[in-house]
Amino acid sequence: MSGKIIMNLAMSLDGYIADPNGGYDWIQGDGHKDLDTLAQMDFDHFLKGIDIIVMGRKAYEDTPMEPFKEKMIYVATSKEIPYTPNLKAIHENLVAEVVKQRDLYHKNIYLFGGGLSIDGFLKADQVDEIIIGIVPIILGKGRRLFLEDNPRFLLKLDKYSVTDGMMILHYVRRNRN
Repeated sequence: MSGKIIMNLAMSLDGYIADPNGGYDWIQGDGHKDLDTLAQMDFDHFLKGIDIIVMGRKAYEDTPMEPFKEKMIYVATSKEIPYTPNLKAIHENLVAEVVKQRDLYHKNIYLFGGGLSIDGFLKADQVDEIIIGIVPIILGKGRRLFLEDNPRFLLKLDKYSVTDGMMILHYVRRNRN
């Protein structure tokens, strides 16, 4: 069985993954559960199937690591970061290193954030699945999820759920040709 590179992020309706200061306290539902689907995205179940989590340095600094303490974490950074046994700082060739883990060792990789780190995987056409939580807010400005000049991706909606006004869309790649 081969591994997958899976992008899983929350995004505002207008395409931002963080506010202009890098904040994400806006990631929450609208308080209404009337349209919630019976099937729900189970993040803990998702995380159990993940071997490696990839994030940029800013996401690493701003995110509590407790949920990821038993996972290998790759941090894209040009700076030194404190050593822990499950942490690997990647100073260059992030995409190549992660693709190697997927292809040679059949690892499932979670692209956690940020946008610049994920952009390299998109431009290299190396994303197998995309899970996007659409948060019911228009931020107006901030850090975009999708930067410009990405290749064309053909996707198939595999699953969806609605939780507290947030639509969670799970796409898988169609053919790569």
